Amino acid sequence: MPQTITKGYKALLDEANAHIRTLSVEEARALHGSGDVVFVDLRDPRELEREGKLPGAFHCPRGMLEFWIDPESPYAKSEFQEDKTFIFFCAGGWRSALAARTAQEMGLKPVAHIEGGFGAWKKSGAPVQLPEALPGEKP
Repeated sequence: MPQTITKGYKALLDEANAHIRTLSVEEARALHGSGDVVFVDLRDPRELEREGKLPGAFHCPRGMLEFWIDPESPYAKSEFQEDKTFIFFCAGGWRSALAARTAQEMGLKPVAHIEGGFGAWKKSGAPVQLPEALPGEKP
């Protein structure tokens, strides 16, 4: 017998979006390169290799977020211990909404996420570091 889900991903996203700041690509672009802002790329390493990167972004696989944020974790990363604004993004904005909410609940402030994620960033013509091609391949 299949399990009954009591709260689906849409409800989780609605709850997250009700409590976090969502930035348009234009708003995020205006903050890109600022010394007091950290862009956090939550995508899987294969996504980075396939789609490219946002220049200067800190890569944190979504599965490690909580462990990298918590200073008491053996996996804590110094990037999350800085007094900065953290802007999360993923491919399309779902994982980053949930991640921003989790980071905020853990006490990381201020946080935001990019509406539409890396896909919207790339589509807008914002700067992208393209993946490196292997010899004989096109990126």
